[in-house]
Amino acid sequence: MKPEYINPFIASTLEVFSTMLHCELRRGELSLNDHFQPEHDVSGIIGLTGRASGTVVVSLENAVACHAANAMLGEMPDSVNADVIDAAGELTNMIAGKAKADLEQLDMCLAIPTVITGKNHLISFGSSAQTISIPYTCDWGRLSVEVGIVEKG
Repeated sequence: MKPEYINPFIASTLEVFSTMLHCELRRGELSLNDHFQPEHDVSGIIGLTGRASGTVVVSLENAVACHAANAMLGEMPDSVNADVIDAAGELTNMIAGKAKADLEQLDMCLAIPTVITGKNHLISFGSSAQTISIPYTCDWGRLSVEVGIVEKG
């Protein structure tokens, strides 16, 4: 995957957390994945189509998901509930939407986000997609953004 496809996701994640959630992230070491089992229990997933297609997954520890919901809704949930799931979907949509704007040349459209919760869930990016994992830490805990994009033709 080309670095110019990854950089918008790095920038958009940092910006969304900083401006929308008032939470500063620290980025870890990028890594390549051939298969994907999220490390964290709450995963927002959004598909991309256009001149390139792919999937973006924002995977959050439960504590990060709850704190993000609190920052967005003004109420701290006791556990992962419907509001936390909605907030994780919206967070995924904001990160992917901001990155999409920086990838104009690929003329991509975003699907509606889906959120999966629970331990040991698996996400398929398709056999032709190699994913880049971008880990982050913050005062709330850990999260990662997984990106798998394949250019068409």
